[in-house]
Amino acid sequence: MSFLSRSFERHFNERPFLNHACYLFLTKTTKNRNRQQSNFSTLCRGHIIPKEVRDKDTARKFLEATEQFERIMNESGFIRLSRLTDEEIIGTAETPGLIEKYFSLSLSDTTVLEDIDLKADQMRIGDKRLCLHTLSDTEDLPGLVGTDMRYERLSTDRSDCRLSFAAPIGLLLSCNHIYNQYVLIDDSAENLQRFEKSARNMHSLSRYSRSNQINKQWIDEYLNEAHSFGLTSVRCHCNVLAWSEDEEELRRIRNDVGSQLALMECKPRHNTVDVPTLFWAGIPGNEADFPAEESFYTFIEQAVCFFNEETNYRDSLSPFGIKMADRSGKPIHLDISDLPMKQGITTNRNKFILGPSGSGKSFFTNHLLRQYWEQNTHIVLVDTGNSYQGLCEMIRHKTQGEDGVYFTYSDETPISFNPFYTPDKVFDVEKRESIKTLLLTLWKRENEPATRSEEVALSNAVSLFIERIKTDDGLVPSFNSFYEYLTTDYSALLREKKVREKDFDLANFLNVLEPYYKGGEYDYLLNSDKQLDLLNARFIVFEIDSIKDHPILFPITTIIIMELFINKMRRLKGIRKVILIEEAWKAIASANMAGYIKYLYKTVRKFFGEAVVVTQEVDDIISSDIVKESIINNSDCKILLDQRKYMNKFDQIQALLGLTDKERGQILSINQSNDATRSYKEVWIGLGGVQSAVYATEVSKAEYLTYTTEETEKMRVLARAERLSGNMELAVRQLAEEE
Repeated sequence: MSFLSRSFERHFNERPFLNHACYLFLTKTTKNRNRQQSNFSTLCRGHIIPKEVRDKDTARKFLEATEQFERIMNESGFIRLSRLTDEEIIGTAETPGLIEKYFSLSLSDTTVLEDIDLKADQMRIGDKRLCLHTLSDTEDLPGLVGTDMRYERLSTDRSDCRLSFAAPIGLLLSCNHIYNQYVLIDDSAENLQRFEKSARNMHSLSRYSRSNQINKQWIDEYLNEAHSFGLTSVRCHCNVLAWSEDEEELRRIRNDVGSQLALMECKPRHNTVDVPTLFWAGIPGNEADFPAEESFYTFIEQAVCFFNEETNYRDSLSPFGIKMADRSGKPIHLDISDLPMKQGITTNRNKFILGPSGSGKSFFTNHLLRQYWEQNTHIVLVDTGNSYQGLCEMIRHKTQGEDGVYFTYSDETPISFNPFYTPDKVFDVEKRESIKTLLLTLWKRENEPATRSEEVALSNAVSLFIERIKTDDGLVPSFNSFYEYLTTDYSALLREKKVREKDFDLANFLNVLEPYYKGGEYDYLLNSDKQLDLLNARFIVFEIDSIKDHPILFPITTIIIMELFINKMRRLKGIRKVILIEEAWKAIASANMAGYIKYLYKTVRKFFGEAVVVTQEVDDIISSDIVKESIINNSDCKILLDQRKYMNKFDQIQALLGLTDKERGQILSINQSNDATRSYKEVWIGLGGVQSAVYATEVSKAEYLTYTTEETEKMRVLARAERLSGNMELAVRQLAEEE
């Protein structure tokens, strides 16, 4: 494990989080037991299992119905049910089962059974003191329920963040608790007949009390709904069982539960009398002991609105991925490349990243690429702004200069390449074509196309020189030696073949390219004496901010970059390749590079590659056809950061990226309700329009110092590294410990 990965794990070590597990119990009971009240219990019977349920035919029909229910739920694709085994329910000699865990109020596999203490005012399990809130009367319920509700803390005036109706007493209730929801399915026709009779009685007694007439009207309304829409009459009950070992904390928890129930517009009812009875009924498989007087009548549709529909973010079941955090601060393993393709959610690994300045784009991409590199990915970066300098320096020192190659331009150290150097003297078709394209770019203007004869002559010159490189070990391949070859051997060959000047003007070619030969203005550009093995270097950064508007340096650099990545793409079989283009993509997507961008985005998938484009301006998306047609359409993974700056023009972004209203709500909720005790920024990741979620880029202090783009912080880190002989890791470690 690397220094930064270890720092990440130490940052989250022993951080508490609210874990969630969901169990669905389908319990077959009898008509009599379904009506029993809290003054009766299974403990009072001679036989626990009723005679009717012991009937084999009854049991078979129930199991068939259960299997059908499981199949329907799983085929929906929204919920995955897995049947519990006997060992998972009752446990083994070594591990506790679900029943034991329930009795000790713990999901841990190291559960220890504790004494249960029943008192008039409180129930205790070991040192845990229990408090119970119930929803068992229609008077405690809101006038209207729904499948979802607007969560104000993450909503804006232009977007809704929707959570399930019961979300406030799920993961949003930050204490140890169990949320029980009961739906008791009786004979619906019999229930309705009983209500018909009750309505008649109320009507008969209405002259004695106005409340009887009002109750009669409510019952009629219930019956009308049932008959008009064919609804099934059921009974329902919900309760929240919370606990704590500290009396003072329990008082706070009791208030929190009441507040969360109030958010659902329910009347909080703290139940102190029925805690043992409802705890007993909540034992897995013992729901038939539920006291009938604690339930209220409703329909199935309304009853399931009280179900909790949220859970913790899940780790990706994949060996590849990145470490992020969910919105509550729990670290997770996330695969946004391979697993979505295997599951058919996406068809490519390309990514499109949009976020305004200061939203944390470069910070997130640093975090992403660092973890990709640690998993043996080859990465080519095109950057403007030195965003990856710290990470590159750390990699360079860690690999003792074999990796972490940083190309940048300054007057003191101008950018330089050697297009004719390969460590293994292998020049495939792409390599030859890129050299030819490079020479044509230097020779001809953009609006001055080369003739067929000129292309052939130049192609022959490149091929013959490459053959010379392969056979002559004393030859130092560079543009200088190529230029000298043209003036001598190739010039003689053209005279011998009697090639006319109008077909290929060698003198003109040499004259135009003379500035790149030794002694010329740009003699440094194509004559690098550093024999860099870029094919096998896994982290290469091209910092092009100072040359992106240069008419000569920039086109040459882009050709070198593209040739390098295509070479990696085709020659490195079975190895992941990533090219990430920061804001520089605007310059790269010029007319002469448009074809390459389109080719790259459509074919990189076939070579186990990913193309990633990062931009901050909405107008860039709207104004560029290349972005709209090639990049966005071929990027199944879309990553957006804080968009509050563009809230008023987000309709355009939504239309261009094909976002749903749910995804819009998620994106505009970014950083709306951040935890002030943690330092992080949120990011939205959408996969193929099927899966999407908001994550937190929360890192350790060491990672922060490595990724930071704040100039004062970066200069401090680089200065410390310089004092330590370039040891970036040690510099980061020291500064992190000092703060």
